Amino acid sequence: MEPIKQFELSKEYLESLQLGIEEGNIDFILESLDGVNVADIAALLDELSMQESIYVLRLLEKQLASDILIELDEDTLAKVLPELEIPEIASWIELMDSDDGADIVSFFPEKEREEIIAEIQDRIKLDQILELLRYEEDSAGGIMAKEFIRANKNWNVVQTINEIRRQAENVEKIYSIYVVNNKQQLLGRVSLKKIILAAAETKIEDIFDEDVVSVPVHMDQEEVASVMRKYDLESVPVVNAKNKLVGRITVDDILDVVQEEADEDIQAMAGVSADIEESDSVFTISKARLPWLLIGVIGGLMGAKIIGFFEDGLSKYLALASFIPLVAATGGNVGIQASSLIVQSLASKSAFDDTPWQRFLKGLLVALLNGFVLGGFVFLVVVFLYGFDPIFGITVGTALYCVVLLSSFMGTVTPLVLNRFGINPAIASGPFITTTNDLLGLAVYFGVAMLLLKL
Repeated sequence: MEPIKQFELSKEYLESLQLGIEEGNIDFILESLDGVNVADIAALLDELSMQESIYVLRLLEKQLASDILIELDEDTLAKVLPELEIPEIASWIELMDSDDGADIVSFFPEKEREEIIAEIQDRIKLDQILELLRYEEDSAGGIMAKEFIRANKNWNVVQTINEIRRQAENVEKIYSIYVVNNKQQLLGRVSLKKIILAAAETKIEDIFDEDVVSVPVHMDQEEVASVMRKYDLESVPVVNAKNKLVGRITVDDILDVVQEEADEDIQAMAGVSADIEESDSVFTISKARLPWLLIGVIGGLMGAKIIGFFEDGLSKYLALASFIPLVAATGGNVGIQASSLIVQSLASKSAFDDTPWQRFLKGLLVALLNGFVLGGFVFLVVVFLYGFDPIFGITVGTALYCVVLLSSFMGTVTPLVLNRFGINPAIASGPFITTTNDLLGLAVYFGVAMLLLKL
């Protein structure tokens, strides 16, 4: 096997490749990409135009082109796939694992999907893809692969080794051999080490391990990721309602899921309402960002209205205006801290996790302590460093204490409520909490000032 060429995607190489494509210099293109890792070639094609990417793919050996197609960014795929010929796509799908083939087919609308399926000549691969297309995209069935090795418990070691050899061409990575009965129900697994070390006539039922973790076919992909992380699994078998072994999920598939879910949460926390990338069009990015920005602007206008409502009081005690940024910033920070911790705990659920009531109580105790420290600190600074009278220091300190309590309450309760109703709780850690706490913080601040300063 040739060593993988060390490759660095530079602007200079990209320009030379584009020039080679423009001039039709096939020898340069093939020589420069020879031995380069599939993922690196895919990253390179992501930087090319749609026509350039297709030109390069068609030059490459069919298996390599098929592997690259799987690695392409979704946006690149969305541009490239519709421009390819149906027979061409079908021939590449035949060389993919079933789960990857199903992903490619699912990119197309119903009419083109049927045309691609009609062109697939490998009947076994076709049946596998059709089965996978029945499952929800974000379920265990939707991300599993049909390529795996199973052994009947009644086989001996020689029969099992022959089965491994027969399927080795279709199964790229062998982590475990799954053991089934005559009804194809999962019984356990046997390691390659045990098979190699056992005598030729040893029955699989005498050496297999019944302690196997499996997941149901309809389990959500996030839960599958949690199971694999918990038990440190490189692969996990997927079973149907009758415990029949129907597929397996490998760690590389789960890494994609984890990255996808993390991206969704980060965008939700940042107040981005759709799955976007920096390479998307100005209009697409703007459309995804605007909703929460608009909510922030409306919140700001409402905040201005609240300040205007207390205009007479401000005219009597102008110093109150100086501490509005302090109150707003502290409330926002406390809310984001509280909600982020709750979101994190919800993302890594455990049977031993606190109940919602226990989480709320713990958050309240933390807020009481933090509010007391912050309020006391501000009181000392306002009175002894800034030289205001004690009653004003008590007003600002007490207001800050109340804001910390309220913001912590909102930051703790909001993600719990959203999660309860099936809404991504990560949105509670972004502009939603910040805007809400700004408004509530201003109302509390001026409310305390009215009460203590008798405005």
